[in-house]
Formats: sequence, structure tokens, C-alpha cells
Amino acid sequence: MLEGQEGVTWPQWLAIAQTCERLGFEGLFTSDHYQSVVTDEPGSSDAWTMLGALAARTERLRLGTLVSPVTFRLPGVLAKAATTVDRISGGRVDLGIGAGWWEEEHRTHGIPFPPVHERMEMLEEHLEIVHGLWTEDGFSLESRHYAIEASSFVPKPVQQPHPPIVVGGKGGPRIARLAASWADEFNRVGGTPEQVREALLRVRDSVDRADRDQATFTTSFMTWVFVGRSEDEWRSRADRARRRDPSAGPLDAYLDDVSKDCIVGTVPQAIERMNEYAAAGVQRFVLNHSLFDDLDLIELLAADILPHVEGQG
Repeated sequence: MLEGQEGVTWPQWLAIAQTCERLGFEGLFTSDHYQSVVTDEPGSSDAWTMLGALAARTERLRLGTLVSPVTFRLPGVLAKAATTVDRISGGRVDLGIGAGWWEEEHRTHGIPFPPVHERMEMLEEHLEIVHGLWTEDGFSLESRHYAIEASSFVPKPVQQPHPPIVVGGKGGPRIARLAASWADEFNRVGGTPEQVREALLRVRDSVDRADRDQATFTTSFMTWVFVGRSEDEWRSRADRARRRDPSAGPLDAYLDDVSKDCIVGTVPQAIERMNEYAAAGVQRFVLNHSLFDDLDLIELLAADILPHVEGQG
């Protein structure tokens, strides 16, 4: 995963996508923000526009967002954007949906930012509408925030019955219920192995209560990754990322912070840590790569680390 709002250039996107595809990674994801979270300087691109470009230049790699805020696009617009990329790619899209959280980027782009309870309502309605548009002919729904009238929604996505839907978050009761009701995957953002275990158990319990087959549902974990063949190498990578963030503070404090719930350290340390998360119920890792010009880290993950992580080889 790349934070697309942090100044990732098109050549960097393309080089990383081609490297991931060559090395056998399952997919490449982007955040969906309209301005930098770290600093005002780098600038952002539009997530779905970028994914469409990548779809045309790749052959196997799955592509998606983690996650698209419901505040940015009406549900029909979001469904159409994801369908377009799914068709360009020949059926390789995952759609991550979330409630949105950052008020500032909404203000600076003229996007309304309702209170959290309204955004959660919008998220639930988005999930139902996108699902309905993708799977039904003549879909209609009138809800508090949206009205859909007899939409045939053609063409449908390539993937049937629909592209995988991912709901991301911390795994609280409401998100757990929404994920179990509408999603194919829950993505936990951050947390120690024990925190992740607790969140995934809540979601799995919700899947049972929804009377769904557990085998049809995936649990994943997104975090940042700073690894190296030596102590100096991984610390150097972390320091490069720290220097891009004006609020990061001294190096030692930064390393203490990222070591809590990121994949950091030497190759053996990274393998051990990832297996702790796998034992906590993580089936798919989404590794956030902060150094957009560093293809060697991707090579290192593919060759020396992932083959030794449970379920990832």
C-alpha cells in the first residue's frame, strides 16, 4: 500500500506496481485522500483515477483503495468508478469503503463533513447501495441520505457476483456488524497483535451472528513496514520516513512508537512479528510502504520475509 496523497509520482507508482507484479505480490492498494496528511508540500492525486491508469499498465496485480470515504463520492459514483477500473483491469478491483475521518481535507476541498453518526449512517447506506447496484437489475432504494430509482447500472463489474468489498477500521461493534453484513473482508488498521486478535474475534463473532460461512470472509491487517538486512539498514529506512514528517520528533522516540504496531527490524525480527499477527487471525497483510523510491525493500519482503510468514508464502 502507498499513501497516494504524499506526493507519489506517476513514475514511482508505475515502478512499484511493475515490481510488485513481477515479484508475485497479490495486490497494490492506495489510500484515498485529497491532501497530504503529513505536510502541505507533496500533494495528492485522485485514487480511482490513478487505479484506472495502473489497471491499464498491469496484467495480474489486484488494485484497490483502503479506504474510500463515503463523503467524497455519492454511492452510485463510487460504484461506477470501481466498476470502470474493474473492467479496465479485467476483474482485479477490491473496493475499500470507510466513513472518513479528516475534517481539514473536506474543508479545503469544499466537501461537506457531517458528524460521525451521520457518516456512519452514510457508510451503511453506501454498502447496501453499492452492493445492490452491482448485483441487481432495476435496483431501487430510498434511505435517509440517498435515493436510487430503478437503476439498471450497466455495465456490471467483471467480477461476479461483485468485486470484493473491504470495510476498514478498529473493529468496534458497529463496524463489525457492517463488515459482517456487507463486506468480504475486514481490514484492521494498526494495533498490537493482542489488540488485533480482539478486534478480529469481534468481527468473526459478527459473521457468525449474520449466519455467514466464515470461509467466505477474510480478515486483514494494515500497518507500516521498515525492515532491513541489518539493524542499521532498517533504522535508516525508518529515519528517512521520519524526516518527511515535521511532527515526528527525535529518532529514538519515533522508533519506539513505530515498533509498537508496525513491522520493523531485521529479517528474522520481521518474520517473527508477522507470524505473531498471523497467529492472531490475520490472513492478509497490507504493508504500507513510505519510501516510494525504495524498490529494494519490496524485493527484500518478497524474497526473504513473506515466504516464511504463515499463509503468505
